[in-house]
Amino acid sequence: MSEPLPQSVLFCCDHNAVRSPMAEGIMKKFYGTDTYVQSVGVKNDLEIDGFSIAVCAEMDVELSRHRSRSFDEMEQWGDDLSSFDLVIALSPASQRRALELTRFFHLEVEYWPILDPTGLGENRDAKLVQFRAARDQIVTRLKDRFGPPLED
Repeated sequence: MSEPLPQSVLFCCDHNAVRSPMAEGIMKKFYGTDTYVQSVGVKNDLEIDGFSIAVCAEMDVELSRHRSRSFDEMEQWGDDLSSFDLVIALSPASQRRALELTRFFHLEVEYWPILDPTGLGENRDAKLVQFRAARDQIVTRLKDRFGPPLED
């Protein structure tokens, strides 16, 4: 059963380099600009992953301009965590960090266990298979949570 779109969603994962940027980009493509969507990582120590860029490009989602950021940087740049209606954690570490940071706010935190494709696959084709699997898990979760894409 899909629920109405919230006004703002924050996706989070470990590094803001693979899963959360994919979720941010896909959600923006599926549901337009009526919902403010951002992504963040527990740490910012990696750039956007080229495999994430490649598998999202297959569905016309542009990620090459994404700049990774951490929870701490998000706050430094003026994005207040309490201003989001929904935080969706895509990794156990990001779920713990989101719950820790939101314990004083009335804020919904959901956990979606999305495959971490990094380090999986022996060659380019095998790696792409793993990144597509993570992307497809995100697509399924988005559709289950928010309904069919507006431009499907």
